[in-house]
Order: sequence, then C-alpha cells, then structure tokens
Amino acid sequence: MNNQNKTNPAQSAPNPARASAGDDAFFQNPVDPKIEARAMAAEAIAHVLLWISEGTTLEQRGLRASIVLRQVRPDLIGGMTLEALGEQAGCTPQTVHKLADDFRQSMGLVS
Repeated sequence: MNNQNKTNPAQSAPNPARASAGDDAFFQNPVDPKIEARAMAAEAIAHVLLWISEGTTLEQRGLRASIVLRQVRPDLIGGMTLEALGEQAGCTPQTVHKLADDFRQSMGLVS
C-alpha cells in the first residue's frame, strides 16, 4: 500500500484556533482612523438610503427622505413637524409616526 499520497486529516487541515491565536496582524497593523471613519459613515449612509428606497413610489420615497431629515437634521426642512409632513404628503399622522418609529428602530435609535 502506497502511503505517500495519503495524508492524515489532522495534519493537513490547519487548526483554526491555532491560526487565529498566532495571527497578531490585528495588533501589529494599526487601523487608520480616517479610513475606519469613512467605512463606518459609508455603511450608515447606505443603511439610510436602503430604508428610504423601501418606498414603492416616488412620493413614498420622498416622504421617507423627509422623515429622515426630520429625525436627523430638522433644521434642513425648516423644523417641520411630522404632522406637517403628513399633511403635505397627504398621509395620516399615524402613517407618518409609524414610518418615523420604523426608521428609528431600523437604525437602532431610541424612540
């Protein structure tokens, strides 16, 4: 029997615990704070844009974008209330408040 082509599975498969324990690249290579901040900001913006895009019509997406502005920077929409947004969009206050709550929950913000 030829044992040269056979390998012991224990010898050929690297031990993941040992590979990670010996890999100190995380501690040896410092992360550039600017790169890290850009990546985090891009991820957050993408998450917000995905939430806005869940609207099926242009009007719904506009309402969602306005709700985001109201929650994040109300000064950008003249401090308009959620009720006023609903009136302009032709929605009930309950619909607008439900969307605002959905946004806060989706983003992990406290409501």
